[in-house]
Amino acid sequence: MAGTWTNDEPMYGGWCTMPGAFAAEVMGAAGFDWCCVDLQHGMITRGDLVGMLQALAVGRTPAVVRVPWNHPPDIMWALDAGAEAVIVPMVDDAEQAHAAVHACRFAPTGGRSWGPTRVALHTGPGSPAEFDAAVRCIVMVESVAAVERLDEILAVPGVDGVFIGPNDLAVSMGIDPRKADPRHDDAVKHVLDRCRAAGVLPGIFCGTAERAVGYRDLGFRLLAVCSDVSLMRNAAGRALDALR
Repeated sequence: MAGTWTNDEPMYGGWCTMPGAFAAEVMGAAGFDWCCVDLQHGMITRGDLVGMLQALAVGRTPAVVRVPWNHPPDIMWALDAGAEAVIVPMVDDAEQAHAAVHACRFAPTGGRSWGPTRVALHTGPGSPAEFDAAVRCIVMVESVAAVERLDEILAVPGVDGVFIGPNDLAVSMGIDPRKADPRHDDAVKHVLDRCRAAGVLPGIFCGTAERAVGYRDLGFRLLAVCSDVSLMRNAAGRALDALR
């Protein structure tokens, strides 16, 4: 996956919220460019993570982990377990962005503790600088405060991508996330424009393929298309609708 971060092609991702290696293997086998294992809002526990990363590796699907919070031990552990990138939620300012980056990199640029336990099995011993170069730190912008301080966040060295949480952003703006609102559209477009101007990868959670097409055409490049739960629920609903 690291080789795709510098081009301008869209990267379509699946979102794993159901625990279990087989569930992750099924998502990976679908052919997504990457899959995120969600430790924040999914039902996945820390004990599930290694098995799910192993399952994604079976199909050579690049693995991203959304950590529960901007907490260095969680970030470091996800990277040691084999995540190629971490998505860090609720980053509201430059100080918080720096903390996320600091946890992703070894000294002298960061404070990550040395212990690439599982990832070293597949990459070889590697130097700290080589491990740093292979890791991507993606911070989530999902509040009014983060949008207001976006340029400061983007200026933090080591922020490789910004990922919009559209629902939390809507809630922060006092908007019902289930309803379209031009204020929300403007905020999303503002984040996209500032990311592209700064040369930072812009990403967003889409929820459906139809929304992913719209966001892709706007210029987003890291596109979380849909989750395992939504795929299962929607397919089951369509089957029942056809029968009834």
